[in-house]
Amino acid sequence: MKLLRFGEPGRERPGLVDQSGSLRDLSGIVDDIAGDVLGDAGLDVLRRIDPGTLPLVGGSPRIGACVGTPGKFICVGLNYADHARETGKEPPAEPILFMKATSAICGPDDDIEIPEGSSKTDWEVELGVVIGKRAKYVREEDALEHVAGYCTVNDVSERAFQSERGGQWTKGKSHDTFGPVGPWLVTRDEVADPQVLELWLEVDGVRRQNGSTRTMIFGVASLVSYISRFMTLEPGDIIATGTPPGVGLGHKPPVFLRAGQTMRLSVEGLGTQTQKTIPARQ
Repeated sequence: MKLLRFGEPGRERPGLVDQSGSLRDLSGIVDDIAGDVLGDAGLDVLRRIDPGTLPLVGGSPRIGACVGTPGKFICVGLNYADHARETGKEPPAEPILFMKATSAICGPDDDIEIPEGSSKTDWEVELGVVIGKRAKYVREEDALEHVAGYCTVNDVSERAFQSERGGQWTKGKSHDTFGPVGPWLVTRDEVADPQVLELWLEVDGVRRQNGSTRTMIFGVASLVSYISRFMTLEPGDIIATGTPPGVGLGHKPPVFLRAGQTMRLSVEGLGTQTQKTIPARQ
């Protein structure tokens, strides 16, 4: 299934995409794409519904983040060896984890703010993993059973805030709009192998990133198992699994975002995001 949320910010309604690509309203069935809905039992209920019996959503509504009220937005740094090297670092021996504020989450086509004082706002296309079942001390061989599905994520980053202002990475990762998620949550039964997905990103029509999840250092199952040893993963938590090479920081000379540009990005089978960059709002 392709699950999504549509409507104005803070007033999104749950929906699904039927086989013809039409948007159907699920709000008469579930309150949101969140919590128990993301577990195997909740998803099985939705699978048994004939999409043709659901109200058809007309027009072109705004698409929100595909997951409602995630408790945690966990990111994995330097998870592609070639990306690590383009930033001047060696590939890590263990996953590098950091948190992105959940207030950064926005819809896949919402505008991206360039923060006040920013000089190095950057892009990062990533495979997102959405947890469906509580996970604590999960074995790697069982880890994917705890995944509800997958989505496209843009881990927008301000590199100067991230690396030149002291402390950890969070301040460079958490500005409002720095976490576009979606358009869809594609349930795990429709993604046969999360380690064979192509991903790409363009800025103003110029291809900046091309990659494949084949080249991850730590795969999805490994990451879910590893993270569950340090914190309990709950339904709706999002894991952004790292970006392939081609970020602005890695270009020679570096290239960063400015207001008035357009990003397009996608992970194979998980939908495309399109964002315009604007000056930060109060």
